[in-house]
Amino acid sequence: MEPIVMVDLKKQYQKIKHEIDQSIQDIINQATFINGKAVTEFSNALSSYLDIPFVIPCANGTDALQVAMMALNLKPGDEIIVPSFTFIATAEAIALLKLTPIFVEIDPDTFCIKPETIEPAITQKTKAIIPVHLYGQTANMEAILKIATKHHLFVIEDCAQSLGSVYSFDDGKKIKAGTIGHIGCTSFFPSKNLGCFGDGGALFTHDQSLAERIKMIVNHGQSQRYYHDLVGCNSRLDSIQAAVLTVKLQYLDAYNIKRQEVAHSYTKAFKDCHALITPYTAPYCTHVYHQYTLKTQTVERDKLVAHLASRGVPAMIYYPVPAHKQKMFTEYNIVPAHLPITDRICKEVFSLPMHTELDSVQIDYIIQTVLDFCK
Repeated sequence: MEPIVMVDLKKQYQKIKHEIDQSIQDIINQATFINGKAVTEFSNALSSYLDIPFVIPCANGTDALQVAMMALNLKPGDEIIVPSFTFIATAEAIALLKLTPIFVEIDPDTFCIKPETIEPAITQKTKAIIPVHLYGQTANMEAILKIATKHHLFVIEDCAQSLGSVYSFDDGKKIKAGTIGHIGCTSFFPSKNLGCFGDGGALFTHDQSLAERIKMIVNHGQSQRYYHDLVGCNSRLDSIQAAVLTVKLQYLDAYNIKRQEVAHSYTKAFKDCHALITPYTAPYCTHVYHQYTLKTQTVERDKLVAHLASRGVPAMIYYPVPAHKQKMFTEYNIVPAHLPITDRICKEVFSLPMHTELDSVQIDYIIQTVLDFCK
C-alpha cells in the first residue's frame, strides 16, 4: 500500500500532466504573466460553470472576502454576522477593514451558520451576513436570504470549501454555491476541490455595478490605467494559475463525484459505530466533501487522532480554537460570545483523508484503523 496523505496533489497532477504542462508552457511562451488571455479564459469558463455573469479573479480567498466588503462600501464600526467555527480568514478579513465581527452559533449537524441565531444578533450597526459553506455543503441560504431581505443586509458567501455544491430552493430552483447571495467568494488554494499550484481566489456576482467596483478594487482602484477612482489593492490571479485552473475546472465535477464515493465508503463503514457520528448532508444541498469530518461520542478525539497517526493514517482537526476565542479579537469591544455548540464541536470533530486519488486498499485500511480504536 502506498503511504496515505490528507491530499494527494502529486497523483492528481500525473493524470492530467500533459494538459497542465502544455498550459503552463503556453503562458511562458507568450510571456503574458499578469492579466493575460488565460485569466480572461478562466473567468469565462468559471462564469459558465457557475451560471453567473460576473467572475472576477483575485490573488487569494482572503483577499476575495476583503474586496467583497470594500465593494459594498462597508465602514469601520459596521457589524458583520459570521460563524465562529470557520477558518480564521473569514473573520480576519472583517477585522482588517476595522469592521466588527459578531459571532453566532452553528448548526451542530451541518457545522454551518444557524439561521435562528442570526436575527437576535442584528443591531442598527449590522450591515452584512457571511455564511460559510463549511466542509463541502452550503448553509441554509433560503432562510438566511429571508432574514437579510427583511433587515436590508448584504449576504457574502464564503464558498471556499463548497465549489460545485448545488443548493435547492423550496420551489425546486437549483443554484450553485457562491451564486446565491450578493457576492460569492472562493479560494483556489492547492488543497481545495478546485485548486491551483499556488494562491488564487475569485469573487462572483449577478450585479454588474458591483462587478465593476470589484474589478477596480482588485487593480488599485483603476477605472483605466493610471486613473484611480477608488482606494483599492493589488490582488490579481497570475496567468499561470489561471491556466492551471482552466484545465482542472473541466474535471471539477468528476473530482467531486470521486470525493462523494469516498465519503459513501466511509459512511457505510461507520454507520453502526456508536463511538462516531458520520457527516450529515442537509436536504437542501449536495455535499462535495472538501473534508470528511466526523464527530466523536464515546471515544477521546485526540487519542483517536494519535492512534491513527501512529499507524500511518493522517487526520486533521479543523478548527481546534473557534474565532471568538482567538487572541486577535480581544481588542474588540464585543460582548463575549456564548457559543456552547461551537465550543463543543471544536472538541469533537476530526477529518479523515479526503481526495480524488484514494484507492480501495487505502480506504479499507483507514476504515479498519478507525474501527480498531473504537472497539
